[in-house]
Amino acid sequence: MTELEKKRVVITGLGATTPIGNNLDSYWQGLLAGKSGVGPITHFDAAKHTTQIAAEVKGFDPCEFMDRKDAKRMDRFSQFAVATSKQALADAQLEINDLNAEQVGVMIGTGIGGLKVMEDQQEVYLNRGPGRCSPFMVPMMIANMAAGLTAIQTGAKGPNSCPVTACAAGSNAIGDAFRLVQQGYAQAMICGGTEAAITPLGVAGFASARALSVRNDEPQAASRPFDRDRDGFVIGEGCGILILESLDHALSRGAKIYGEMIGYGMTCDAYHMTAPVPGGAGAARCIQLALKDAGITPDQVSYVNAHGTSTPANDPTETQAIKTALGEHAYNIAVSSTKSMTGHLLGGSGGIEGVAAAMTVAHDQVPPTINLENPDENCDLDYVPGQARQMPVDVTLSNSFGFGGHNVTLVFQKYRD
Repeated sequence: MTELEKKRVVITGLGATTPIGNNLDSYWQGLLAGKSGVGPITHFDAAKHTTQIAAEVKGFDPCEFMDRKDAKRMDRFSQFAVATSKQALADAQLEINDLNAEQVGVMIGTGIGGLKVMEDQQEVYLNRGPGRCSPFMVPMMIANMAAGLTAIQTGAKGPNSCPVTACAAGSNAIGDAFRLVQQGYAQAMICGGTEAAITPLGVAGFASARALSVRNDEPQAASRPFDRDRDGFVIGEGCGILILESLDHALSRGAKIYGEMIGYGMTCDAYHMTAPVPGGAGAARCIQLALKDAGITPDQVSYVNAHGTSTPANDPTETQAIKTALGEHAYNIAVSSTKSMTGHLLGGSGGIEGVAAAMTVAHDQVPPTINLENPDENCDLDYVPGQARQMPVDVTLSNSFGFGGHNVTLVFQKYRD
C-alpha cells in the first residue's frame, strides 16, 4: 500500500477506568490536579506481603454497564474492558448496528489476564476437588477474553485480537488497531489495554522480583519516577480505551475529533527477561521508528508521556533513550510520568496513557510528575515536576516498555483539516 493510499486515523472517543477516576473527566482532572491513586491494599489481606500498597480502582460497579449475570462470568480485567469500551463508544457517539458491525473491530491488550479467577479456582481445586472447578474458569481467565467479551457486549464483528506483550500490551493494541484502520481493514477500532492483577500472587510475584516499592508507610509518595529515592513501581489496575476511526468515516458522521494518530514504532531489546538493555538502545530505536512512520522530525515533538515506572533500571534508561532519539531537542520538550499518580497498570498502562496523550494534544495541557523531589542525576530532562502545565502541544509521544524487551512508541498529533 502506498503512502497515498494510507487512510488518516483520528481519535473520536475515549474511556477510562483508573485508580484516580472511573470515567474520562475524573481521570483527566485527577491527572491535572496531581492526584495520587495509591493506598493500602484492600482487595486482600496483605499483612504477610513485603509490599502492602497498590493503586486500586475504587467504587467500580460493573452492573452499571452490563447485566449482573454477565458480570459474574467475567474476571475483573474483562469487566474493566467492557465498561470502559462502552464509555468510549458513548463518548464517540458511535453506534454499532447491522450496517457497520463488520467494520468495527476490537483490539485490547493485557499482560496477565484473569489472575484472580485462576487463584480462586486453585483454592477450589485444592479444597473441594477438581469436579467443583467452575466451567467458566478457562473462558474467564484467558487473556483474549477482554477483547472477545467487548465484541460480544457491543456487537463489533470486525478484526479482533489481544496483544499480550507485558507492559507494552495496551500500546501494542492501539498501534495494531491504528494499522488496521490506516490500511482499510476496519472503519473504526475499539482499542487499548486492561489489567486487574492486584491479587495475592500478583503482588507476591512482582515483590519477589524486587520490582515493587515497599514504601508502605507513605503510599501516595511511593510512585516517584525519575526521583533518586525511588524504590520500585506501584502496581495498579484499570483500563483505558480509544476509539480510532478513519478520518473519512469520522467526518461523514460529524464526529468530534480529539486528535490524529500518525505513528507507531516497536522493537525488541533481545537482551534480558526483565531488564532493559543498558543505554536504552532498543527504546531509542523504537522512538526513531515511530517518528519515521509518522513522517516527522524530532524537533516537532512537544511532549513525551514516559513509561516512567519509578524503578531504578527504567527511569535513567528511558531518559537516555529519549535523548538518543531526539538529540538536543530532548531538552526543549516536556516529559512526564502519569504512573506517579496511577501506579503501573502493567498491560493496561498503555491504554490509560494513550488516553492521556490524546487529551494533551486536544487541550494543550501536560500532566505533572508528582513526588519528584530529588531528581536522579542521570535523569536530567524537564519532567514537569509537581504541577500540570498549560503549553502548546502539537505532537505527543507515548512510550511503553515490557518484560521480554518489548518497546512501543505511539505518536499523536493535533488534528488539522
